[in-house]
Amino acid sequence: MEQLSLNAQMRDQKGKSAARKLRRQKKVPAILYGPDTEPVMIAVDYPELLRVVNRATGENIFLDLHLQTDAGVEIKKVMLKELQTDPVKDTFLHADFYAISMDKELTFEIPIILDNTPVGVSKGGVLQHALRELTITCLPDKLIDSVHVDVSGLEIGDAIHVKDLQLPEGIEVEDEPETTIAVVVAPAVTAEELAEEVEEAEEEQKTVESNKE
Repeated sequence: MEQLSLNAQMRDQKGKSAARKLRRQKKVPAILYGPDTEPVMIAVDYPELLRVVNRATGENIFLDLHLQTDAGVEIKKVMLKELQTDPVKDTFLHADFYAISMDKELTFEIPIILDNTPVGVSKGGVLQHALRELTITCLPDKLIDSVHVDVSGLEIGDAIHVKDLQLPEGIEVEDEPETTIAVVVAPAVTAEELAEEVEEAEEEQKTVESNKE
């Protein structure tokens, strides 16, 4: 996992007016907090934050936060916990940074990616992706960006469950073992097809009754 870094400065003004002033200066208002850290109001450079987000390879972003204080620069290991964006302009409005310890486990959600096409699909089956995120607990340096699941061997009626996953050592799964991740089901009969089948059956029944007469 690439080690990312970001510079930050302390700020003492809060409120909408102060936040707008920071944004005009191409800075993003933010807060730093954690189990062993008192909440601190900070600001980060917009271009630097954009660079960090663009270079991150997964949904969970860890970085070294270089915080400028009156006593000098303090380097803190943090996780980008939340990033608020403008729904219209798609620009950053506020960021939350969570101070972490590399020797304490955390709980994360990582995406589940299905690889390849099941053999059952070539026989008319339909692949259903039931569980799209996996909840795991691990040390920060054990975190993986995603879980890839090979579904190529699934026939119609076959499924892959959480208990079937093989994950690296040090990762504990929080989801129930029997939870279905992916399944290949038989194709559903559409309403139109069902109507056609009923109409054919009625025609056959009329023919039988006509022959009896």
